[in-house]
Amino acid sequence: MSYQFDNLKLEKGMYGVAGKSFTAVLESEDPSERYKGTALEGLDAYQRQLKRFDIRVKGTGSDVVDKFFQSAQSAVLFPEYVSRSVWQGMEENNVLPSIVAAETHIDGMDYRSISSAAGGSEKELRRVEAGAAIPQTMIKAQGNMVKLHKRGRMLVAPYEAIRYQKLDLFSVTLRQIGAYISRNLLEDAIQVIENGDGNGNAAESFQVGTAPMGGTAGKLTYNELVDFWAQFDPYEMNTLLASGDMMVQIHIYLLGGLQRLSALRQKRAYLQWRGGGGGDTERRDSRRAVAHGGQGRVPLEHCPALW
Repeated sequence: MSYQFDNLKLEKGMYGVAGKSFTAVLESEDPSERYKGTALEGLDAYQRQLKRFDIRVKGTGSDVVDKFFQSAQSAVLFPEYVSRSVWQGMEENNVLPSIVAAETHIDGMDYRSISSAAGGSEKELRRVEAGAAIPQTMIKAQGNMVKLHKRGRMLVAPYEAIRYQKLDLFSVTLRQIGAYISRNLLEDAIQVIENGDGNGNAAESFQVGTAPMGGTAGKLTYNELVDFWAQFDPYEMNTLLASGDMMVQIHIYLLGGLQRLSALRQKRAYLQWRGGGGGDTERRDSRRAVAHGGQGRVPLEHCPALW
């Protein structure tokens, strides 16, 4: 059976098509829909070209880098291989999706975002009497443009140094580069969280021992973690970014909280097994004992993110 991908003409100009990636150009010439129900189903247009030239990029039987340069057409596939390997490294270490609400692709070096009131009364659906004005939430463009910074690094290697290297080994180096790129992007995002994007929108900061946070300045305990969690209302805190030593402390405090929760559940199970000994009041008290060292500040059923 003859397939379209076997006769596709590859040329460097495919990388320069405006608004399309190399794979997108290949897909427009050789759509994957044509291969449904065949042995090639599940491969994209680029992967079919690798199969066409019998290039194995991973596994124990992976080829050497030189295999890409067996012909002028197969050499066209090499930049996409580099790009995919770097991108894979970025995705393997990508924390950004956990801390951003939306991703926008733009053509340019500047970007203007929009904003609205953060919450509270500005977003409540209030009761409106007949004929009364309906409360408004204003959405507006940010006053300052967000400047985007360009990052780059040139990959330089003598052909003699890499031509006989296995592609799976060479991919490891490329994925490491991708991991560093992902780390740089995360650092940029953290800078925006801490300092804002030039529109006076830096994230609010809290300090242990200073209202509304309790505790002793310079000392982090489980109580302060719960206090910090409570500051996110009406939103839910679902991601923590912390240094290695701080993460160890947080893990210890959370583990201690879980142990206390387990003890409370065991006590409740015992009371139920005993037929409700101690009465309804004791059972309710055991259910509402808290993460704050038993001070009774935050009911367990109100802390889904911590449990």
